[in-house]
Amino acid sequence: AAFLSIQEGCDKFCSFCVVPYTRGAEFSRPVAAVLAEARRLAAAGAQEITLLGQNVNAYHGAAADGGTWGLGRLLRAVAEIEGITRLRYTTSHPRDMDDELIAVHGDEPKVMPYLHLPVQSGSDRVLAAMNRQHSADDYLRIVERLRLARPDIALSSDFIVGFPGETDADFAATLRLVTEVGYAQAYSFKYSPRPGTPAAVEADQVPEEVKTERLAALQQLLGAQATAFNRACVGKTLPVLLERPGRKAGQLVGRSPYMQSVHVPVSAVGQGRLTGALLDVAIEGATANSLSGRLAMAEDLVAEDPLAEDLLAEDGRPSEGATAAVSPPAEGGPARAPEQAPTSARISA
Repeated sequence: AAFLSIQEGCDKFCSFCVVPYTRGAEFSRPVAAVLAEARRLAAAGAQEITLLGQNVNAYHGAAADGGTWGLGRLLRAVAEIEGITRLRYTTSHPRDMDDELIAVHGDEPKVMPYLHLPVQSGSDRVLAAMNRQHSADDYLRIVERLRLARPDIALSSDFIVGFPGETDADFAATLRLVTEVGYAQAYSFKYSPRPGTPAAVEADQVPEEVKTERLAALQQLLGAQATAFNRACVGKTLPVLLERPGRKAGQLVGRSPYMQSVHVPVSAVGQGRLTGALLDVAIEGATANSLSGRLAMAEDLVAEDPLAEDLLAEDGRPSEGATAAVSPPAEGGPARAPEQAPTSARISA
């Protein structure tokens, strides 16, 4: 996996954020430069590329014909590069989720079904005070359109609790939005003033103990959603890009299409030869933060390479037949993983 920076700066001027002051105005790298770097990364062995920017979906790169490309068109072009099998992008702003970008989630399978789309609050009053320039309903409509384009898409977000002037009613609105969306992952923080930002000089600062109480309540809800999302994967098979040794001996850790960490038992030989492989994993366990499972590759891998059995830990023998997809969510629940065809990958010598 590799990261590719395509955009810097931000023009949004959220009242709590220092990025527009420290990183300057939005700037997009030219299309040709991005594609050339993507080709170099692919040639070096990167199967997954994450496009990066402070406000990555504000990308408008200069093209060779004198026009400009948005992020959706750029993703399609990167997807055509040989060797690249997975694409992601982060971090996004709701205001820049345009039609082309939403469409690419539905018709380009290399774009992973996971999107980090920060909302910060579910209260329109707080969103206005933050200068987010969108409402809670605007955000929910974007979520609806994304799920129409890609029904299996999973979402994560950022939340700030205790923003200056946030009332109990404002916080309740955030909890309602979280419940309605159903997140696979999320990041939540207590508001803390950033010197030089408009919010830092607001008089109506929320007491620290109130921030702490609200953060605990929000994290309890978000944690329950993450746990439910991960547990829905148990008994299913997901393609996992195996990236590095795990904390425990005889383990590799990789990423599912949904950015879940997946722990897989392998032999000492397997740790070396399977790192960097994209393989199907039968999911057998889940926590709020990660999954665990076994390689689901018995007959085909051993047929290709008779020594493949040496790659597997004694307790990590291949799982058989685990090819079912993660089912759609129950009403009001979080999104679930999509149906995935078994994935093969060449094992390094």
